[in-house]
Amino acid sequence: MSIAIFTDSTASIPKEYVEKYAIQVVPQVIIWNGQTFFDEIDMTTDEFYERLPKEKNLPTTSQASAGTFKELFDPYVRQGTPILGLYVSAGLSGTYQSAMQAKAEFPGAQIEVFDSKGAAMTLGFQVLAAARMVEQGKNIQEILATLDTLKENCGVIFVVDTLEYLHKGGRMSGTKRLLGTVLNLKPLLHLQDGHIKLLESVRTKKKAVARMLDIIEERISGKDFVRLSPLHAAAPNEAVELLDKLTRRFDSVEMIPSVVGPVIGTHVGPGTIGVAYSTGF
Repeated sequence: MSIAIFTDSTASIPKEYVEKYAIQVVPQVIIWNGQTFFDEIDMTTDEFYERLPKEKNLPTTSQASAGTFKELFDPYVRQGTPILGLYVSAGLSGTYQSAMQAKAEFPGAQIEVFDSKGAAMTLGFQVLAAARMVEQGKNIQEILATLDTLKENCGVIFVVDTLEYLHKGGRMSGTKRLLGTVLNLKPLLHLQDGHIKLLESVRTKKKAVARMLDIIEERISGKDFVRLSPLHAAAPNEAVELLDKLTRRFDSVEMIPSVVGPVIGTHVGPGTIGVAYSTGF
């Protein structure tokens, strides 16, 4: 009996991997000027970033509802197929809770809900690991045991192009935004215990990227099965340069470029670039 692997659209896993491993992606929600869009269904990532700089009003985001999860779980439950869902950090979104509420609607079904404590490809790498373990014939408990270790060996560091979106989204005060803009400070951000935290502030984006790569090197040094994902939000040219730097500098078993989707893009803004990493699997 196979296992259905679920995740949500904040994972930003490239489509070819989603299709290859038959991953079920639950769409997150974007609310813009009173209209509701399902991520990558009603609005693509390209459409989102094309529209974003033209709008006066910043969109808001919402987790997928328990009803959406229930609808998507239903056919697998009817078939008797076990479900393993890995979702964006519960510290960033209510997605995990929505999935848990939907699970409660199917008493007796084998549905496991896993808090990745990640987002973007830190979540994506865990999802791919789970899918690959399914291919290897592992059962859910074996997969969960590996994931508990793997999620502690995943991370992401990113630098935003402008502080405006962090400010508008309530994640930075007006004073800090103004001071940072005047000094041309670029915050290096990372995920720590499932929450976005300021790592360092560096003058100029070029220096921030260089510092980001140094920190990545510190974190993955001596580790095996290094997987890297250069990621960006509407910054394709910078992403190509970043990919080149990563390829030249690091010896990885897998390199997966990724585009950050609308939900995360709403909060970090266009021009954001970063690196997700995973080691140990």
